[in-house]
Amino acid sequence: MPQQETLKQKTAKGLMWGGMSTAIQQLLNLAFGIILARRLSQADYGMIGMLAIFSAIAACMQEGGFIAALNRKKEVTQRDYNAVFWTSVFTSIFFYVLFWLCAPLIASFYDEPRLTSLARYSFLSFLFVSFSIAPRAYIFKNMMVRQSSIISMVAVLLSGLVGVAMAYAGYAYWGLATQAIVFTLTVSILNFWFSGWRPSLPIDLRPVGELLGFSSSLILTNILTAANTNLLSVLLGRHYTADEVGDFTQASKWNTMGHSLITGMLYTIAQPVLTKTDDDRERQKHVFRKLLRFTAFVSFPLMLGLSLVSEEFIVLLITDKWLSSAWLLRWLAVAGAVMPVSYLFSNLLISRGRSRAYLWSTAAMLLAQLVAVGLCIPLGISRMVQAFTVINIVWVAVWFVLAKSEIGLRATEALRDVLPYVLLAVAAVAVAYVVTLGIDSLLLSLVVKVLVVAALYPAVLWLFGSTILRESFLFITKKKIE
Repeated sequence: MPQQETLKQKTAKGLMWGGMSTAIQQLLNLAFGIILARRLSQADYGMIGMLAIFSAIAACMQEGGFIAALNRKKEVTQRDYNAVFWTSVFTSIFFYVLFWLCAPLIASFYDEPRLTSLARYSFLSFLFVSFSIAPRAYIFKNMMVRQSSIISMVAVLLSGLVGVAMAYAGYAYWGLATQAIVFTLTVSILNFWFSGWRPSLPIDLRPVGELLGFSSSLILTNILTAANTNLLSVLLGRHYTADEVGDFTQASKWNTMGHSLITGMLYTIAQPVLTKTDDDRERQKHVFRKLLRFTAFVSFPLMLGLSLVSEEFIVLLITDKWLSSAWLLRWLAVAGAVMPVSYLFSNLLISRGRSRAYLWSTAAMLLAQLVAVGLCIPLGISRMVQAFTVINIVWVAVWFVLAKSEIGLRATEALRDVLPYVLLAVAAVAVAYVVTLGIDSLLLSLVVKVLVVAALYPAVLWLFGSTILRESFLFITKKKIE
């Protein structure tokens, strides 16, 4: 079946480029993050953390679900891309003006006057990113994974260098804000360069109406997802100090870097591949289960391992002034282990055109998070983070129920795909924890824990003849995957 082989090759290459790109980006982020965390204070990160939700929501509004909508459309013309481009630009201008006017209200909400000028400056990032949405949709639909990878790596490198330079020049949180702006500006420029697509006149927005039927649900869903992701930052900023928000922001940053390593690999291939197979339910189910196994194979040892070494990782890399964030990272990383699995389920719903189901599931999860975390406010930050983690884990069951109705995925099949990797990762982490109980040196403890998990996890998989491990090895060594 040549078509199936072609799709398999595209998927494998997409995972390879996505994985390599994300790994390099995270290494760069790791290096820049260490430098900045050592140079800046908790309050500096807290200032940026308080604004994160506003930029995230504005970005959702300007993107409008158009990338996913264009990806689902069988035939996409210049007229479609052009309409999306101008709609995104006009929307971003509107929201920038709105948020510029609302900046004093944001500062008043947090009781932090300095946020007025910082907000007006930081929000330039979503103004710049609007120019990249149409060319990024072109790159995404055509699975130009190599080009997308290069764009992201260059943007991370350039923005990181700017952020570090400004931090050492004494600009504090202004350097963090500039880093985000430079990143979005670089992404916009390079998306135009690599896609080869250009906007044109006259402006005709009528094709947007055809896309809104599908994308309108995604707009609301993405807003709710952004609100859910930044829920803790908002509540902490409202009820706690900037330093405490900074501790959480730091822990959240490292957790996001960890699970983004997996979602970054999936982003460029999951939705396009699942969309290409949506006319064959059994084939789509087969593809989804394979992606699910790969996600579990990578996510659980990586993120549970990060949880295991959170204290050593934080203290050794960014000094003990951030020790308070280590315990938060321990719990956030557990939630981070299931986030790529949830991300894959949500991509399945989008590929099936079930944007409304995706919307209602996300809305219900946000409500559950809000109630659980809100009840924990008097109990402190730690309990809030624990509640956030528990809800994320429990909600995987909701995603499964939705997937079952779409592709007939049975509970036994899902457990068979995920549970072995969960149990093995937990066992490897437990062994590493016990082995290092008597070690006082943080450096030695870190090294031993990493070595134990890194050796034990693949060794057991190899012993039991894991197909995912074998295929990963064959692809890396450039041998044919059957």
